[in-house]
Amino acid sequence: MRFEDMRAAFEAKARAIRFIGFDFDGVMTDNRVYVFENGHEAVACSRAEGYGLRRLAALGVEMAVISTEVNPVVVRRCEKLKLMCAQGVEDKVEALGALLEERGLDFTQAAFVGNDVNDLAVLSRVAVPVVVADAHPDLDRLGAFRTSRRGGDGAVREVCDLISAVIEAENQDIRV
Repeated sequence: MRFEDMRAAFEAKARAIRFIGFDFDGVMTDNRVYVFENGHEAVACSRAEGYGLRRLAALGVEMAVISTEVNPVVVRRCEKLKLMCAQGVEDKVEALGALLEERGLDFTQAAFVGNDVNDLAVLSRVAVPVVVADAHPDLDRLGAFRTSRRGGDGAVREVCDLISAVIEAENQDIRV
């Protein structure tokens, strides 16, 4: 279901979000890899993500990339974005659960943004499961919120902006 179609349901759940996990390939990238003659790899990411991530962090939401991939490009991008990074993760539920437990949080306070079948288990556990517009069709059965933007083309920014807006509106209600 698209965000705009289920905005009220999304907003109700997003109020509780204190941690967001992101897959990397296909979420922060366009799911393509460029392989050079020397074996080095490069990926395409959206520069728009940075501001959205910083805005959300300023609101107290913690974030991490949780990826099955092991690649220096993942670490470098996360360093630049000031995101925690776990790579080579076989069990994303366990990895996210450990991050949440360290912070005294649980899955009801978490969102995850994924794009492929290896994200099914973790998407099934979080309060706010989100998939990018071009996610694998097998994720449709989750009833997850679907971005209007494709992975690597502003999907992360879209999620950050929507959750930020919900938290900012909630904070204004509290101050009134």
